[in-house]
Amino acid sequence: MNKKQEILKHYFGHTEFRHGQADIIDNLLSGRDALCIMPTGAGKSVCYQIPALMLEGITIVVSPLISLMNDQVTSLVQSGVSAAYLNSTLTQGQYFRVLDNIRAGKYKLVYVAPERLAAEGFLDVCRETSISMVAVDEAHCVSQWGQDFRPSYLKIPDFIDALEHRPIVGAFTATATQTVKNDIAEILRLRNPYTITTGFDRENLFFSVQRPQSKSAALLELIRERSDKSGIVYCATRKGVEQVCDLLIENGFSATRYHAGLSENERMKNQEDFVFDKKTVMAATNAFGMGIDKSNVSFVIHYNMPKNIESYYQEAGRAGRDGEEAECILLYSPVDVRTNQFLIENSEPNPELDSDQQEAVRKLEYERLRYMTFYCTTNECLRSFILKYFGENGKSYCGKCSNCLTNFETRDATIDAQKIISCMIRSGQRYGKKMIIDILRGSKNEKLLRLGLDKLTTYGIMKDSSERVIRSIIMCLEEQGYVISTTGEYPVLKALPGCRGILSGKEKFEIRIAKEKIPAKKKQDRSDADIDASLLDKLRTLRRELADKANMPAYIIFSNAALSDMCRKCPTTPQEFLAVSGVGNKKLELYGEKFMKVIREHTR
Repeated sequence: MNKKQEILKHYFGHTEFRHGQADIIDNLLSGRDALCIMPTGAGKSVCYQIPALMLEGITIVVSPLISLMNDQVTSLVQSGVSAAYLNSTLTQGQYFRVLDNIRAGKYKLVYVAPERLAAEGFLDVCRETSISMVAVDEAHCVSQWGQDFRPSYLKIPDFIDALEHRPIVGAFTATATQTVKNDIAEILRLRNPYTITTGFDRENLFFSVQRPQSKSAALLELIRERSDKSGIVYCATRKGVEQVCDLLIENGFSATRYHAGLSENERMKNQEDFVFDKKTVMAATNAFGMGIDKSNVSFVIHYNMPKNIESYYQEAGRAGRDGEEAECILLYSPVDVRTNQFLIENSEPNPELDSDQQEAVRKLEYERLRYMTFYCTTNECLRSFILKYFGENGKSYCGKCSNCLTNFETRDATIDAQKIISCMIRSGQRYGKKMIIDILRGSKNEKLLRLGLDKLTTYGIMKDSSERVIRSIIMCLEEQGYVISTTGEYPVLKALPGCRGILSGKEKFEIRIAKEKIPAKKKQDRSDADIDASLLDKLRTLRRELADKANMPAYIIFSNAALSDMCRKCPTTPQEFLAVSGVGNKKLELYGEKFMKVIREHTR
């Protein structure tokens, strides 16, 4: 066992590195910068925490959210690592005490918000101290082309340049397109970085898109079926969060809420209630999530469609961080598209960008929204769709998404496609989906009649088809590149040159129609048959008692995966307890005897 593996086992309780981790660590230790794209749950933090413990001096970790810092530092301290954070939760006295400890070399890792890099005294202390590495977490925030641009991240290069000696720089993120990756490397001024994308696939996640008649009824049913599990429900607006939270509470569920319109005290309290398992469901906007390291989230439900795939995958990735099976469910409605168009049009302009750049960003947001809509309407494998979006080749069948578990039949829709495209052309290609559908179905709406669109030869030629069917055919035409919906507040449908083959009848247009759902086979979780449910309950009870006493989240003591492994191995000696996945020397020292006592008494 080499030095880095010894540290992995001693502090973090694992014997093997995950894919890519060892190579990243070796490159950082050699003094080379690194740019690492790793999915949520793939172990990004270990990639800079282990080098931090092996390098001389201190590692500065730039992290965007307070809750993420708190969780990481608490977890490190529990594992026996000297670490601290600098953020707005500290009193002035605490802040300067941390600075004194940095100066005295008492920490190996210091987590800091980007806004604090230029704070009073911090840069001076860093100049006096040996800074061996700067690790930039959520590095996509540095790019204006990313889904979560934060101007404060632009301060990072200046901070690095102001140090006496340039440290190693590592950039880490879960989601980044090639454009964003290029931006990260350029803006952070990475020097010949070791670049790795370990893969975007999260094999333990089940993806599902539902199009319910009533979202509220569907949500209640989903939560009811998962009443013993912890989960997040994402909503597009603050009003939506309030309505969903009230709905859940009125129906007897343990729920709380989080959005930017609440006071800071209430946000912190509600977040703590969720993280400490006092509330099992969190209704939230996208203001909640990036800083949450809660490992036992079993499901994420999107009550509304997000604006882009990047945001969706990052938010959905809050589920199953402990490696256990988890679900990501999206409740889709065409209204979601219009809501997101409104949000794009009315978003606050970025003061860092000029008008041309702002317009370019807006067009990019519309393009991302288009792909997000495709995800919600496609009949192809959902996992494959996501992976292709990020530039990876996915299998056409994953067996773990709602589309793969649906029987489809292929239907010739050439004539319907001809009717739709003809209607677009005859109406002058000046209208959006809703108006085209109304013309085809022979609607009597006032605007249509006033514009004389009822005089078109295509008026009413699909009156026997439902709006849902016509809309799905339009989405298929768009997804396959025959038509396009323009960007802007009032998008219109335009025919593309490729549709000529369909109009002339030389090319067949086929769509896949859902017939029936295939019953999902309950996948046995690793060695579930070896797990004693009664013992697992006792270990969970002990973990809960210890967590309450220490005023920390239960998963920081031991993850669900670690408790399950204890049930499989039933350790009764310190050496056996160290063999449990996730148990390092400090955890053995702090908790080993208490958990082994429960196991001994149970096995008797």
